[in-house]
Amino acid sequence: MCHAIPAKVVKLRDDGLADVELEGVVKEVSLDLVEGVELGDYVIVHVGYALAKLDPVEAEKTLKLFAEMGEAAVQGAAQ
Repeated sequence: MCHAIPAKVVKLRDDGLADVELEGVVKEVSLDLVEGVELGDYVIVHVGYALAKLDPVEAEKTLKLFAEMGEAAVQGAAQ
């Protein structure tokens, strides 16, 4: 199963790529499928491509839900 996840753009490059950050991990992604991305924007990332820009409030809500699911999985595994 694959998921597209929100990530924050932390560096724009001249070659159509950007560095995005999620939970301290920085990855290089292509911006070929999305126009008008600016530094600090949130984008939905899937297999190395930014698919769409995302409202920052919605991005934070989604990241919070992912964190809660991760915590629940850890607690469930410990029982």
